[in-house]
This record gives sequence, C-alpha cells and structure tokens, in this order.
Amino acid sequence: MEYGYSILMGIFAGLILIYAGLMALTKDYKMLPFRATVSVQPKDEKRYMKQLAKVVAMVALAPALSALTGLWNMIAALIVLVVSAIVFIWLGTKIMRGAE
Repeated sequence: MEYGYSILMGIFAGLILIYAGLMALTKDYKMLPFRATVSVQPKDEKRYMKQLAKVVAMVALAPALSALTGLWNMIAALIVLVVSAIVFIWLGTKIMRGAE
C-alpha cells in the first residue's frame, strides 16, 4: 500500500466535506455535538450554521491537500497537513467572528 496515506486522507477529507455540505443544506443547529451547542448560543442559528459550514469545508481542504502531496512525498504531506490546518483554522476564526 504505497498510497495508503493518500487514500485515507482523501476519504477523511471527503467525509468532512459531506458533513459540511449537510450543515450548509439543513442549517440545523442540532447537527453539532451536544458540548458544542452548550458552549455557543448564537442569536441567529441558521446564519451561524452557514458560516460554520464554510469553515468546516475550508478545514477539510487540509487533509485533501495532504493527500495530494502524499502521492509525491510523505514528509512533505505531513508538513502540508500541519501548516495548512493551522492556516485554515486561523482563517476560520476570521470568518466566524461575524457569525455571532
């Protein structure tokens, strides 16, 4: 299994993107885990879910980019995973500031 890492990361990214798509389509606040709903009480739940779906989809790009890089080099794939996850989470905090 030379490309096992890339296959698993691609599946992982795809599943996260499906979850983000479902969040964006339904805008159902109850799709979030219970402990997340306890700590955040947004004024407009539908807008919050729309913004959160954008962030989740963006963060799902980190394992997708890592999977593509893993086809070339494993060390580079791990570096891409860590760096892109940090960048996407940081950008996600900027997007979520307007959601409350």
